[in-house]
Amino acid sequence: MSVKLLVADDEDTIRRGVVKYLQLHTDRFDKIYEAENGQEAIDAVLKFQPDMILLDVQMPLKNGIEVMKEAIKAGLNPVIIILSGYDEFKYAQQALKYGAKEYLLKPTRATDILECLNRLADKYIGKEEKIKITGEGKQTNHLVNQAFEYIAENYAENLSLAEVAEQLGISGGYLSSLFNQNVHCGFVDYINTVRVDRACCYLEQDYLKTYEIAYKVGFNDEKYFSKVFKKIKGVSPKQYRIGKREGLV
Repeated sequence: MSVKLLVADDEDTIRRGVVKYLQLHTDRFDKIYEAENGQEAIDAVLKFQPDMILLDVQMPLKNGIEVMKEAIKAGLNPVIIILSGYDEFKYAQQALKYGAKEYLLKPTRATDILECLNRLADKYIGKEEKIKITGEGKQTNHLVNQAFEYIAENYAENLSLAEVAEQLGISGGYLSSLFNQNVHCGFVDYINTVRVDRACCYLEQDYLKTYEIAYKVGFNDEKYFSKVFKKIKGVSPKQYRIGKREGLV
């Protein structure tokens, strides 16, 4: 099993250097994503749902603590390693409060970063393998989980049942039956739920317009997006945003 990693740091030399070093010296990470500021990091967390994040504390637009908060809001629980030039207790305290597993101070040797990431990746892989052994690793569940992962990474695209089924090497009819049996909803309903959940995160940030959010999460029509959103959440996107702002939702 491989792990998805996000490296978020506004210092290009550090970020690119870490990514290149990891690509040369470890096989733990199937995919490595990059973000050069806090907002890009939040977008990557919501879109790709990385298993682990190497996260700088001080970045433009949003800081590392804000990124961690958004991950929590989205119901995600990645393994987070803080990389910071700030040797201050308040940063470490906040990072630990929101679930950081390690706090590395810059400048940090590439070998130390590699050791830390490999150790935590091995723990993560061991945890996932244990889950499979205890019964959640049956073939049908494995296919459903693969579908979940593909949808989580590509929900903003114009996904079809046939496309996802082809990625899994099965027929569209079989994938449809897997969803009905294991998820208790149809394929389209599931994708729309994922898209609406991601849209909620953007609505809470309060910096994008509704039509921009609609396109960002995979809807080509704002009216259809609002209709689907209200069907799932019971309120319109505008009402949801106001409710969050005023603490009513």
